[in-house]
Amino acid sequence: MGQSRFILQVVGYQDSGKTTLVEKLIGRLKEQGVSTAVIKHHGHGGSPDSEITAKDSLRHFNAGAIAAGVAGAGVLRLSVNVAEWSLEKLIQLYDFFAVDLLLIEGYKQEDYPKIVCIRHEEELHLLTKLTRVLCVITHVPIPQEHFPNLRCFQVEEEQRYMDYLLNKVVRKE
Repeated sequence: MGQSRFILQVVGYQDSGKTTLVEKLIGRLKEQGVSTAVIKHHGHGGSPDSEITAKDSLRHFNAGAIAAGVAGAGVLRLSVNVAEWSLEKLIQLYDFFAVDLLLIEGYKQEDYPKIVCIRHEEELHLLTKLTRVLCVITHVPIPQEHFPNLRCFQVEEEQRYMDYLLNKVVRKE
């Protein structure tokens, strides 16, 4: 499918529920026959933990290979070391997998449709800084008079927001 795939961001501060939402969304989409892939921004400083576990591949990577991987039983674990990965380069890489939906966890300032996760009231200012907000999933009440055009769901309203998101992604409404 490549270029016809839908890109959807899930953004919010640390511990706002992004990964939990992505996990649930993937499960629901799989039930609908929607293939997904995820790009997660590692925003905690330093490089993410190595996914390379096979002894020989780790040795190749540590010796200076730009990319090293291990494949078996339908699974590929790949680690790539380049100076900087822009989100656009990552999206190009993921295009190879021809998925229906590419979920991007993080990268708040990028300009793709977004689900915003809010856990605490002091995080509400984020809603004034983001573009293309599709909906907000929140643990706290959101003053609708300040954000009248936002589609907001309480975190407990899982069935409602999942239906809404499935309509957007699967039926493209």
